[in-house]
This record gives sequence, C-alpha cells and structure tokens, in this order.
Amino acid sequence: MLKERNIWILFIGLSLLVACTNQTNSDNKMYNAKDIRASINELDSDSDIIYGKKIFDDTNTMVPENVGNKLSCLSCHSDGGLSQNSPMVGITEKFPMQRRGEHTTIEDRINGCFVRSMNGEKLDEDSKEMKAMVAYFEFISQDVASEEDITWRMTNDMKKVPEPDVTRGGELFVEKNCISCHATDGSGTGDHTGPALWGDGSFNEAAGMTKIEKAAGFIRNNMPKDQPGTLTDQEAADIAAFLLSHERPIADEKVGDYHLSPDRTYITKERREQIREGTFDWSSLDVIVPKDD
Repeated sequence: MLKERNIWILFIGLSLLVACTNQTNSDNKMYNAKDIRASINELDSDSDIIYGKKIFDDTNTMVPENVGNKLSCLSCHSDGGLSQNSPMVGITEKFPMQRRGEHTTIEDRINGCFVRSMNGEKLDEDSKEMKAMVAYFEFISQDVASEEDITWRMTNDMKKVPEPDVTRGGELFVEKNCISCHATDGSGTGDHTGPALWGDGSFNEAAGMTKIEKAAGFIRNNMPKDQPGTLTDQEAADIAAFLLSHERPIADEKVGDYHLSPDRTYITKERREQIREGTFDWSSLDVIVPKDD
C-alpha cells in the first residue's frame, strides 16, 4: 500500500513538473503584446514609428493612391500586428530572404501586400511612408534577437484541408453571423466592421488569402470574431471555399502569373467558375483531404 502511495505521489510530482516546464516553454515562445503596446503609447505622436502604425491601421485612407480596395494591413493583422493569431512581431528578422527564388527585402514584402492583398500600387522604397512602415515593424520587433526566436509566426495555414462543402459554407456564413461584420454580399463596408471578403473592395486573386489552406486556417484561428477558435477544420474549410468561390479583382502584370500555376492552391478565376458550377475537383489540390479518405 505504501509502495503504491509513493508511486502515486511520484506520478503527481512528475506531472506537475512537466506542466510547469511546458508553461515555461510556452511563455518563452511568446512576445509580450501588452509591453509593446505600452512602449508605442510612450512615443511622440509625430514620430516615424507612429506614422507607420497609422498607415498600418488605416492603409486605405492614409495612402489611398496605393490601395485599390477598402482594406488595410489591420484587416488581416489585428491590434496593430500584435495579435497572437496573425502577428507581425519579428517580421524584420525574417528579411532579407530568398522567396520564390528571388532575393526579397522587407520593403519587397510590404509592396507585395500592396499589389496583392490591397490590389494597389507599390510604395516608393525611399518614400516617407515606406520608411515609416519599416520603422514601425522594427520597433515592435526590437526585442526579437534573431529569426530563431520567432516561433509564433506562420501559424495560420491549415496543413491539410478537409474537402470543402461550398453550399454548407454559405449556410455557415449566415449561421455563424459572419454577415454582421462582412454583410450578406461580402462587401464589409459602410456600417460593417469587417473587411470585404469578395468583390471589387477585396484582395485580388494573387493574394495569399486566396489559397484555400491559408483562408481556411485564418478563419479557423480568428473567426468568429467574438469566439475565435471555435470552428472545426471542416467548418472553416467550408466557409473559406464559399467566400473564395465569389469573384474578386484579377491580378495584373505587376503581380506576375505565379499564382496561375496549377501546382499552386490559389483559387483563380477558372477555379472559381468551376466551384460555382460544381465541377471543380478539390482533390487536384495537394492540401485537400478527400471526403472518402
């Protein structure tokens, strides 16, 4: 009896040790958004960093000539990029890097979002606006010592996506009250607080969010806004397929045609049409897990 009791005590002790160790590791892997926010609030209102944050938060109104829709950086990266679901903390440590076989700088990456996610025009790399945005990213990343410390980025992609049911996605769009922020037509403008999900005011077809695994992962981790993380993988996939089946701006020559490759998972115009017709073979995308598997 005593031997069993001692074994039980040892088991509890080891369990607590593992729990504490896991908690410590978890804490070490996350930045302190509260402290970063407090540091931002201490800055002079006319500093380049604050100007960069303003552009980040209200991109379409701060630099309207460079934005071709109604979106801003905040549309995907909430809380000034400090949200744990889609953070920008540490982003400057990721660049320069080789991306699609090309040397890519942080300025290139910013402009990539301008021409794809915001369906607009590039910022001049020497402009006050570009320098301010880089300054803001450097400021919120200043406590990140190296790229190896960044363990919280790129968590939104769903590695394997259950084969979507577009009809069910449309039903869930209503049932989960997505319309309260994005409107029934996906416009998300006017009195609605969410960004446009399709149509002229949304991201173009070369934006990362048109990849089914990225859209499904983002929805699963961030939506519904008042209950993030409550959707199943299947529900997130269904909603993602529903919104990606709608028309959106076509990417022009300044973006390139990499998204048109059949090996990629972008839901392009041809695929959108097939999805609406019910003829698209979802299993042709490597990330999709067919229903009969």
